[in-house]
Amino acid sequence: MIVRDQWYVAAFGREIGHDLFSRTICGESILFWRTAEGAVTAMSDRCVHRRFPLSQAPTRLVDDRVVCGYHGFTYDAGGRCVAVPGQTRVPRTARLRPYPVLEQDGFVWVFVGDPDRAAGTRVPRAPWLDSPDWTVVSGMEPLAARYDLLVDNLLDLSHETYLHGGYIGTPEVASTPITTEVDDDAGVVYVSRHMDDAECPPFYSRSTGLTGRIARWQDIEYTPPCLYLLHSRIAPVGSVPRPDGSDPDAFHVEVVYAITPETETSTHDFWAVARDFARDDEEVSAFIAEQNRTVVLQDVAALNVLETVVASEPADRQELSINIDTGGLAARRMLARLAAGDAAVAAPVAGA
Repeated sequence: MIVRDQWYVAAFGREIGHDLFSRTICGESILFWRTAEGAVTAMSDRCVHRRFPLSQAPTRLVDDRVVCGYHGFTYDAGGRCVAVPGQTRVPRTARLRPYPVLEQDGFVWVFVGDPDRAAGTRVPRAPWLDSPDWTVVSGMEPLAARYDLLVDNLLDLSHETYLHGGYIGTPEVASTPITTEVDDDAGVVYVSRHMDDAECPPFYSRSTGLTGRIARWQDIEYTPPCLYLLHSRIAPVGSVPRPDGSDPDAFHVEVVYAITPETETSTHDFWAVARDFARDDEEVSAFIAEQNRTVVLQDVAALNVLETVVASEPADRQELSINIDTGGLAARRMLARLAAGDAAVAAPVAGA
């Protein structure tokens, strides 16, 4: 169930330079590159002539124009064909499909669907990733599973206790009840788990220097279909934010996931971890990057297995849900409504 007419993260900004770069988003192969002025452009990665992938050598960029390596069809930065071999007239329909693209908060976003709807569709923010007040580590792992399995995984963090023990999981994560709020108008699901007296997992003890028991807050904010934020607060037991909102005794971590479908059954799992402490400590950065990538790969391994199970079972398979699933179920409902909206837009008008 891929939701279209939406913005999706296609890449980190650092991934795209003045070289041809391709990534499949929602089943569509898209070509990205930066113009000489530094702007990112996105268009179909298939030549209109014989469908040769333009991201493949010997296709090349010449003066901000893409020259197909198969027959030489040449395209400008907007996807318009400006030259063809053997004739001076360029067919009027010789144009690559352009995609709306936006660079924001360290991500390159692409709009998949009707481009006329892009301007009115919200692009959620993750401002910590591009702020001088935060230090960020990030990466991306391919997931051989449908993207909504990752949504389920991230909306229910009780699995940290069992799947990520020794890294970020402790007994209190699974044993602490959650609260769930749904803002249908804004299109956001909120899930919170506040642990007032919890074991400090290695992920935080080694990065913050805290020892003993901690207060640990996990506040999730998910904007379907793509962006997931985990606002994580770690502090000594008994420490609470001041009335003015300041929180000098706490360490704050913003965990960001961009959940982008590659195909119906594969996903680009973008992750980033921003922190407001030990900002210039490269050892802490390396530790957090290694630890978080390990955690992501544990999720990937589990979800790849789950995909094989889901794919082999009927769509009406029985499934038992409990209190910890309220956030994930709310996210499923939002995704279903978005998909239904896509279907309504795409449906032909009766009698037309």
